[in-house]
Amino acid sequence: MPIINDPNCGWINNLPKRSNIKSLNNNFLCDYLIVGSGYTGLSAARQLASDFKLKKIIIVESQLAGEGASARNSGYLVDTTLNDGFTSNKDIENYKKKIKIYDEGIKSVEKFIKQHQVDCEWNVCGKFFASSQILDEKIAIKFSNLLSSLNFDNQILYKEDLKKQLGTSFYNIGVYTSGGVLLNPGKLIRAMIDALPENVELFENTHLEKWEINHDKIKCYFKNYTILTEKIIFCTNGFLRSLNVKKNYSFPLTLTASLTRPLNRDEFESIGSPNEWGILPIRPMGATVRMTKDKRILIRNTVEVSDPNKFRDDYLDQRKKLHLNGILKRFPTLPKDIIESSWSGIVCRSRNGSQIFEKINDNIFVAGCYNGSGIGTGTFFGEQIALMASNQDSDKISVIENGYKPTKLPSEILLNIGVYTRLFYERLRARKEI
Repeated sequence: MPIINDPNCGWINNLPKRSNIKSLNNNFLCDYLIVGSGYTGLSAARQLASDFKLKKIIIVESQLAGEGASARNSGYLVDTTLNDGFTSNKDIENYKKKIKIYDEGIKSVEKFIKQHQVDCEWNVCGKFFASSQILDEKIAIKFSNLLSSLNFDNQILYKEDLKKQLGTSFYNIGVYTSGGVLLNPGKLIRAMIDALPENVELFENTHLEKWEINHDKIKCYFKNYTILTEKIIFCTNGFLRSLNVKKNYSFPLTLTASLTRPLNRDEFESIGSPNEWGILPIRPMGATVRMTKDKRILIRNTVEVSDPNKFRDDYLDQRKKLHLNGILKRFPTLPKDIIESSWSGIVCRSRNGSQIFEKINDNIFVAGCYNGSGIGTGTFFGEQIALMASNQDSDKISVIENGYKPTKLPSEILLNIGVYTRLFYERLRARKEI
């Protein structure tokens, strides 16, 4: 069954409509087939095309290119994250490996936007990890100390200082980190599509139904046609399980978000006319909130185990009410009709928060499972999985492979019970932060 996202994403809908969209219209033989056209797939294709100008490279995408998680996230290009674990020496070593990958991800995206002169509203303004509960001060201090030990510039802030920076009295404790980037993910992914080299062929609305090893090649079946490829790279992130790729190592979660219209002058002044900012929650299930360059407010405060194919408009309407309540709790002067768009998206998680980057065999490769940090990590992994698939070596591949690997998931029944229980528990703990 094809994966169809709802058509409501504000990042996408505020962009010009694309033309020259084509679907698979024949049988093909190619050197490299890339499944998925998010940050990973597009970066992999761009890397392969630059290295092998005479090779045939095809990308297939179940829906429209770049309109999955790549354009549906909150636009954080992170250098640090809080809820990755830092409670033991072992966790700290893992955390160090992760931030090295985050750093390489930022460099990869920055290199791309400079090379192609991309306007994606790039802003190195840092971010806030914040909570309305002063009892979270202990977590904030511990995290601040960790960042300081790793030479990350940071500052602990309290209610009045946070209000000056954010325009809201909602938060009582926060940690500001000066690194990391806020950007418009829709503009970035669109630029990656536009920058595809001529020797890359992109087929959209082209759903891979099944695939099989055929002697020394991979045969892929679509609705009416087939593609026979020397090598295949799976870059579908949250949909890896549906393709029977590393299915016991990752699972999808459905997130929903809303974006307001641009605040008018009076509305913007009523919240203190703040500079662009981004807030990540101290508690895992708290709300992610940010102010955009064009004075919109984005909020994401729901995480669920839901089938994305069944996430209808009435589901979104229910979540939109939660989003509006979250905005008005923080900015009570804003009107109740401020939300312009609401949408769902898929995040791919692993049991231990690690990414998937693997050579299955000489013909099959996979990269994904970014645990919510896919803009930079996905771009970086796409470049490096392309090098691996083309038998090239890279010091940066070693950076990835030196990191922790995802651990195997329990059975489907136990997994569902565990995920539902954990989400319920964390949502209960973070109920005041939603």
